Amino acid sequence: MIFSEILEAVRRDPDAVVIPADWGQGRASFGGLVAALAFEAMRAKVPQGRPVRSLAITFVGPVAPDVPVSFQAEVLREGKAVSQMFLRAVQDGQVVTVVQGSFGASRPSAIAVEALAAPQITPVEQCQELPYVRNVTPEFTRFLAMRWGIGGMPFSNTPSRQMGGWVRLRGEREPQMLSEAHLLALVDAWPPAVLPYLKSPAPGSSLTWTIEFVQPLHTLSSEDWCLYRADIEHARDGYGHVAAAMWTPAGELIALSRQTVTVFA
Repeated sequence: MIFSEILEAVRRDPDAVVIPADWGQGRASFGGLVAALAFEAMRAKVPQGRPVRSLAITFVGPVAPDVPVSFQAEVLREGKAVSQMFLRAVQDGQVVTVVQGSFGASRPSAIAVEALAAPQITPVEQCQELPYVRNVTPEFTRFLAMRWGIGGMPFSNTPSRQMGGWVRLRGEREPQMLSEAHLLALVDAWPPAVLPYLKSPAPGSSLTWTIEFVQPLHTLSSEDWCLYRADIEHARDGYGHVAAAMWTPAGELIALSRQTVTVFA
């Protein structure tokens, strides 16, 4: 199943979504897809005109592929402009992911500060793409194209505090208009930014993740390359703290991300 088909599945029935093994990441399903499905289930209960502003995601345990998952969204509070949402993803009777989301309408404000500029980077056509290699790269990478332009690839013994490049969906049968659900997959497609420090493969995963969306979301297609950059702020004792951002091809900021990652090496 391609990305758009799985999004349609959670819209039809959020209580029984099966994530195919093609979207695997080791023994778990791809976290960016799990977050995207959670977002879709939450958004369905939010009034029109209240786009998502931020999500706080905790990956409690691995979401097994090919096993039904229930995405249970509830409204915590609905104010004049902001809806506070909560979601549990439950599999085999166990909570595997929890998400708290804030959805808010635009408000009048005298404050307007331009976003930080996008980093200078090698053009996408000159960057090296991470190929999908069965039993080598995570299964989900067949659906996401990443081209390195900042820092090194995982396990390349590259001690750089920054990592990033260009990313977009692949495998869609026709162009899709990008939503915040797509951005969740694009941001989380990148491996933990600490992995290039290593000389040989080692498991790493996200423990917690917060992401903020810059509104309004500009009109983008699944065929557009988005720019991503991650900065390691601190890493020790098997945990890394990484701040990241994503921009449109034109250099407009669209998302701010922060993750606590675990690395067993």
